[in-house]
Amino acid sequence: MNSTTPVTHSPSKTSRHPPDCLLTLAVPQALEEEILDALLALPTLAPGFTVLRGQGIGGHVELTSTMEQVQGRARRVMVQVAMEKTHVQNLIDTLRVALPSPQIAYWVVPLLTFGRFGDQP
Repeated sequence: MNSTTPVTHSPSKTSRHPPDCLLTLAVPQALEEEILDALLALPTLAPGFTVLRGQGIGGHVELTSTMEQVQGRARRVMVQVAMEKTHVQNLIDTLRVALPSPQIAYWVVPLLTFGRFGDQP
C-alpha cells in the first residue's frame, strides 16, 4: 500500500444520523490488523473508517525496532471514525477490552459537517 494513500471502509446504510464527531485512534503498526478486525466486527458502532500512516514521537511512545530507535519515532496507524457522539464511549470501551494496550491513544473532536460529493448507489 502506498504510504500516502488513505484506505477507507465505507459506512453502512444503516446509519440514521449524520456523524457529529471524529474519533481518531493512534495505533502501533504491529496492532494494525487487530484494530481493523475489531472495527470491522462492529459495523453498528463503526459504520466506516479511514486508515492513514503516521509516526508517534514522545516519551510515552515505545520504540520497538532498531529503525524506530535510531529515528526516535514509532510507526503508527491512524484510524479515523466519523460517528455519532452518542456511540463514541461505547466504541472506545469495546476496543479497550479487545486491545488493552497503553500504546493505543485516542482523541475525539467535534465534526462540524459531513457530506459526499455525489449520490451513493
